[in-house]
Amino acid sequence: LHDTVPPVMEVPESDHGTLYLFNVLRDGLSYLSVCPAEVSPLLTLEFLHRVADIFVDYFGSPADESVIKDNFSTVYQLLEEMVDYGWPLTTEPNALKAMIRPPTVMGKIQQVVTGGSNAIVSDALPSGTISNMPWRTAGVKHAHNEIYIDIVEEVDAILDSMGNVISSDVSGSIQAQSLLSGVPDLLLTFKDPSFIDDCSFHPCVRYNRFELDNVVSFVPPDGNFELMRYRIRNSGALIFSPPVYCTPQLIFGDGNTASSAPQSGRIVVNVGARSIGSLIFSAAARKGSMVVEDVAVTIPFPKIVKTANLSVNMGHVIYDEAGKVARWTIGKLDEKKKPQLTGTMVLDGNRRPEERPPLNLEWKIPLASVSGLSVSGLSLTGESYKPYKGVRNLTKSGRFQVRCS
Repeated sequence: LHDTVPPVMEVPESDHGTLYLFNVLRDGLSYLSVCPAEVSPLLTLEFLHRVADIFVDYFGSPADESVIKDNFSTVYQLLEEMVDYGWPLTTEPNALKAMIRPPTVMGKIQQVVTGGSNAIVSDALPSGTISNMPWRTAGVKHAHNEIYIDIVEEVDAILDSMGNVISSDVSGSIQAQSLLSGVPDLLLTFKDPSFIDDCSFHPCVRYNRFELDNVVSFVPPDGNFELMRYRIRNSGALIFSPPVYCTPQLIFGDGNTASSAPQSGRIVVNVGARSIGSLIFSAAARKGSMVVEDVAVTIPFPKIVKTANLSVNMGHVIYDEAGKVARWTIGKLDEKKKPQLTGTMVLDGNRRPEERPPLNLEWKIPLASVSGLSVSGLSLTGESYKPYKGVRNLTKSGRFQVRCS
């Protein structure tokens, strides 16, 4: 249902004039923002995603309806600090945690006993508010100094029923986890930065330095954060061969409309890993066979399908009668496994479906890259210790659609 709702809607001639509605869906929750005047859509949508990210940082994943209800007082305090008279104000996790403590068991007990919010709200302003680095807390100390960098690339693609790529696009992000004491100054360099295009950075990155030398210089926040997002230059020209194939077949009745009995249909979906693909693997991954993780297929059925009886030889499948959607969770997949879904459908009436919605395929491959982007160095200055540094690549599906035959 949410796929049919546009992210930006205009409501003309309301009691308050023309209103603009912005919405995003995260963990089954719709985050809605109402604006009485024209504003940048990307600003509002990015802020809604930031609110959802903060809830995940505070309460864990998934931040669904039950979690929001259980932590309503903290949610209310967070929104008060993040929005000031309708404008985004404090959105950095470290600054928020200095003002509003993350929920703990003892904090909830104290809140129930005292009947107030003193257990979660701090009287002191965060130290970053008066510094030129609001994203980093002052006086950070860790027993073990570590930093981890993940280069995550997402593939959006449309495939036909035979597995041929009709269109594809590759975007990436660099996720970081920093557990470093003091105020470290980091410099991240790439082996071939020419792949990177259309970048956006965390506020901690010195943008001018990247423009001049194609290096990322920054003082990191403490904890998890997204360092940058990028697109692969000329990704449409890349010869992308999907690491996973999916061949769906939907057959609807025999076309005999004179029969009063409901038509039936059959469905067969085959999934497997390809032995040869276009992904670039790290040296550690080349030693063994390729393993695809978190493989899942979402199968939307036409509206005329009354019900479906599905069975699989690997994983498990759940069919949602109300939404006319089946989700087949496979899990790990290698070249030897040949998962298959088969089933029958009962149609509402004796007419053929007017549409055949595409399937959505999900997958994830560690230590692999589409572009071949890799880190050549990560150096630290400003502190005397030598931290442990870990860097890895990860490729996963984005909006990966397979058309039905």
